Amino acid sequence: MAAMALQAGKLQAQVSATILKSNLDAQKSDVQTLLGMGSQSSPSAALPAGVGGSVDVTA
Repeated sequence: MAAMALQAGKLQAQVSATILKSNLDAQKSDVQTLLGMGSQSSPSAALPAGVGGSVDVTA
């Protein structure tokens, strides 16, 4: 019984770590996009200079 509980705990930790990594990767991608460091094939790469420069982040 203890071995099964230990195995279940290990599985939960692995799933949790996988989800956490996925969330961190998504956040990193979002930040890079906002900073303009995303992939060069993104549609925002074709925008003229100054677009998005005055974004109100106080809301």
